[in-house]
Amino acid sequence: MPTQEPRPQTTEGARAERPLAAHAAAHAGPHTAAIPLTSGARWRAFWVCVSVAAITILDMTKVNVALPSIGDVLDAGSTELQLIVSGFVLTFGLVLVPMGRLGDQRSRRTLFVVGLSLYTVTSVACALAPSAEFLLVARLLQGVAAGIQMPQVLGMAQELFQGKERGRAFGLFGATIGVATAFGPTLGGLLIAVGGPTDGWRLIFWMNVPLCLAAIGLALWLLPDTRTRSRRPVQLDPVGVLLFGASIVSLMWPFLFTTGAPTDNPARWWLLVAFALFVSAFVAWERRYAARGGSPLVPLKLFRVTSYRNGTLLQTAYFTAMPALFLVSTLYLQLGLGLEPVYAGMTSIGFALASAVTSWIGGNLVSDYGRIIVVWGLACMLACVGGLVLTAMFVDPAWAPYVFAAIMTLGGAGGGLVIAPNQTLTLADVPVKQGGLAGSVGQLGQRIGAAVGTAVGLSLFYATIYRESGSRDDLVVYHDAFAFGMLSVGLFLALAFVVAIVDLSSRRKRRPDAAGDAPVL
Repeated sequence: MPTQEPRPQTTEGARAERPLAAHAAAHAGPHTAAIPLTSGARWRAFWVCVSVAAITILDMTKVNVALPSIGDVLDAGSTELQLIVSGFVLTFGLVLVPMGRLGDQRSRRTLFVVGLSLYTVTSVACALAPSAEFLLVARLLQGVAAGIQMPQVLGMAQELFQGKERGRAFGLFGATIGVATAFGPTLGGLLIAVGGPTDGWRLIFWMNVPLCLAAIGLALWLLPDTRTRSRRPVQLDPVGVLLFGASIVSLMWPFLFTTGAPTDNPARWWLLVAFALFVSAFVAWERRYAARGGSPLVPLKLFRVTSYRNGTLLQTAYFTAMPALFLVSTLYLQLGLGLEPVYAGMTSIGFALASAVTSWIGGNLVSDYGRIIVVWGLACMLACVGGLVLTAMFVDPAWAPYVFAAIMTLGGAGGGLVIAPNQTLTLADVPVKQGGLAGSVGQLGQRIGAAVGTAVGLSLFYATIYRESGSRDDLVVYHDAFAFGMLSVGLFLALAFVVAIVDLSSRRKRRPDAAGDAPVL
């Protein structure tokens, strides 16, 4: 790849990167091939990566609006519907880090094609599902496919760009993800309207097939082969993989089976004790494995980089809130106000458009203004959540969807200022050779957050309905259910806001001269 100008680093980032870079050089396997990519070739490869990410995120969000239809057609209960959404996230999260590690050591392009091929096959299986159980299995396998391809997206972007060009790339990446996230419900509603209440939800999965086939062709044609051949065995730390998998399953399992119904088994929460034991064993093993000269699954030194640690925690909290915001809003509009899926989905169009614009703006401005952009974005998101709850409680139901759409536009403007700038700040001090692994750990936080946030939001929503149904007016019941569901969204966004403030403060303490000409990144 062409020589690129070095990027400025904080003192702590530069100090932390030296041992990380040495570790990467010793254990990451083959070096990046010296391929003379032009600027146009880099950006074409980047857009292939972004299209793959968009397909995955779009699929996650457009399925949400189809849950009532899937429940009616396949006679699926709330637990099965919860697993169709969160089970996908579980398997997605399980393979993210190992596949990110594998991409760092071998060909990202090959993993793109493998993941996309499996995603195509599993999309066909979902579209043809004759029962809820069959659909659930297909969705679990689809999550595996997503976990193979997604770590390569950020790894490739991290490797292709440096400096301000990387900020612009992540700005475009955030804009695309924002559009895919918010347009998913609208697109899902349109497909249900076209296909009808019985088969419309199947079109949601059929749509993936031509998109994936096109992406496979573009990946083979445009993505560079950034790795040389190597006879060295792949180092995946098998014991670490097993302990890591056990940790993820034991953490997410109780939330996967949280539906808010009175029949939820409280014994499931004991698995969190197992999670504490597994994660302790994982950390101890990784330290011992690294001390013996091995290449651990997750280099714990990554978390000594303050910018990476804070950014990862922030995006985990943010993505814990966002899926629940869209899902609870869609359910309220459909079940509480009786809107058709297509109209319920259309309330998020403003979010999509606004987030696309501000993601691009934020990606370009983050190198000049730094973390303060993320702080303002989160403040807008908190205002959006409060506005939605007030609308549901006090605005006439006939006007509520229109007010929802307007407030969602404000939320989208804030969300775009969070995703892309935070991604740039999080990976700024991470060695390029570990970009795939660092990005996949961040993606893991997002997926765990999405599963936990969705389960918490849904359980609060449905628990309120179970508790108040029959004793209060139906509309009042759904008002309350929406308010309790959005309470969890507000709390997780508040956590992200606190982390952003703490990170901003720590950066200013490390850069006392930042009040002058140098920005606090």
